[in-house]
Amino acid sequence: MPVTTLVYFPTMQGVVQVYDPATGVGIIVREDTRQKVFLRPGSLSGSIFLMLRQGQRVNFDLETEQGIDYAKRLRFGSDGY
Repeated sequence: MPVTTLVYFPTMQGVVQVYDPATGVGIIVREDTRQKVFLRPGSLSGSIFLMLRQGQRVNFDLETEQGIDYAKRLRFGSDGY
């Protein structure tokens, strides 16, 4: 069985590109690098969000698993710089 390595990064900010509330799957685009970060089922667990809308700004913790970036612990984002 392969070993799964989880790597955590500090809080990131991004914008929701797409979110499917039926499956819990979506994509957030990071503001700093414009790279895509994936939402998987359960990503909203423990957050204040029940669903997300396209264009919504969010803060999140980044978790990398087997080379794929996932968002977790979503919070409201800030429009200020």
